[in-house]
Amino acid sequence: MISTIHPIPAFSDNYIWAASEADSAKVCVVDPGQAQPVIDYLIAEQRTLSDILITHHHPDHTGGVLELCAKYDCRAVGPGTSGIEGLTEVVAEGGTVSLFGQEFSVIEVPGHTLDHIAFFCEDKDQAEPILFCGDTLFAAGCGRLFEGDPPMMHASLNKLSKLPESTRVYCTHEYTLANLEFAVAADPNNQALLERVEREKAKRAAQQPTLPSSIALELATNPFLRSFDFELKKSSRSRLGREPQDEVEVFAALRAWKDSF
Repeated sequence: MISTIHPIPAFSDNYIWAASEADSAKVCVVDPGQAQPVIDYLIAEQRTLSDILITHHHPDHTGGVLELCAKYDCRAVGPGTSGIEGLTEVVAEGGTVSLFGQEFSVIEVPGHTLDHIAFFCEDKDQAEPILFCGDTLFAAGCGRLFEGDPPMMHASLNKLSKLPESTRVYCTHEYTLANLEFAVAADPNNQALLERVEREKAKRAAQQPTLPSSIALELATNPFLRSFDFELKKSSRSRLGREPQDEVEVFAALRAWKDSF
């Protein structure tokens, strides 16, 4: 089973998550946009690559797949709807991926892209469930709507928000402080959010990742999971110039505001 999940920095703000098996040299990486940081990590840790998980087709998540597969002859699993080069196995909603003796469920979460999936594992021998969610759910934020629309993304985020609150959220960008700045503008009276800002600032000042997050923390502080909240309805009303019709319109107003924030 998975014993550690380590962030490998890539580009300017990506994390490639490296999940290691206990008592084994095998490693699985999630969304390797670059091959060299993964190779450097494997050499330093004296490990070998057995698996790759891909959440969506963007190059900063897939750019290292071909090189890594050629070097390590590993399995590469991802969505089959967008022609990602190098995949050895394609999966969709309702499917599972066996990894180090644990089963990961595949959840389709379109919005950021149409092919976006997430991988979720809840194992009785594991203290906390694991979610690899790519660019759908971020710490205090969510991905831009490059291919989907607000109803689609809102539905995808609702799926993730119903996972166990103890779930560890492994997204793939260090966007947390910028997301929190927007969250405070949209939800200024949220005490849990204000306290989170200070904690995450301290982590970054110490050059530590702000990730993983948790579903519980996101439910308390992420404006894109809180379209039902009075303060966020009020914020969306000020952007729209009228009362929002429903939670999807609250979400859409917040996402449009974040795009220009």
